[in-house]
Amino acid sequence: MNNRSVIRNLVNRALLIKSLTPELENRINHELAEQGYITDPDYEALEYLMKAVDQGKVRQI
Repeated sequence: MNNRSVIRNLVNRALLIKSLTPELENRINHELAEQGYITDPDYEALEYLMKAVDQGKVRQI
């Protein structure tokens, strides 16, 4: 069983396709709302994704 979180899997998908689609963004937000908290590794993954978007490495559609 993969012990990576759903959020990190979604972030990884966005990084792989170099695009943060509305579907991925909505699924990330849904997971955050459902969990009610964010782990440090999930926070770091989201922070990395946002930096990649800011730097133009990942398109936000």
